[in-house]
Amino acid sequence: MALLDDLKWRYAAKKMNGQTVPANKVNYILEAARLSPSAFGLQPYQVFVITDKTLLAQIKIISNNQNQVTDCSHLLVFAAWDSYSYERIGDVFLKTAKERGLADNAMEAYQKGLWNLYEPLGRTWHSEHAAKQAYIALGLAVAAAAEQKVDASPMEGFDKTKMDETLGLEKMGLKSVVMLALGYRDEEKDWLIKLKKVRTPKEEFIIEL
Repeated sequence: MALLDDLKWRYAAKKMNGQTVPANKVNYILEAARLSPSAFGLQPYQVFVITDKTLLAQIKIISNNQNQVTDCSHLLVFAAWDSYSYERIGDVFLKTAKERGLADNAMEAYQKGLWNLYEPLGRTWHSEHAAKQAYIALGLAVAAAAEQKVDASPMEGFDKTKMDETLGLEKMGLKSVVMLALGYRDEEKDWLIKLKKVRTPKEEFIIEL
């Protein structure tokens, strides 16, 4: 029940107090994201950890001036592959084979089969699918943060094109997807802190067939 209690405790803090989150807690949250499941184990995304105040100020401007961007301790930006390719898939599978002590070509047939499935779907589908995988990692990061009693505010309200330019993502074959501000709630200035947590009732949320 501990996880459920942690999730009941958490909310998307709207005002943070600027206190620094200890490195061990940040690393724990990032490790939870790294260990998250993804389709075929590709993990087609990366996480940028931003603490530079000048850069955070720039990001705040393209994020509707949301205070969490500059009030947080660490800003995580999840960026997904802009598309799949035979080579990208092959690189992941080669690393997997090496880690498992297999021959370099052990997953070649699997690679070809997956590319035959993915290639006809097109770059738009590729990008959207990779972004969905990043959201799985985001969810586990949010849960891990709650376990560590660190506030974590997911944020989609930013100009993705300008974010990509700011972080130089295009040259890395990445697109920004979502941000996660890590920090501690300002218990005096956050208007949301005293409001009751509301979720869809279980009877409406769950449909049993």
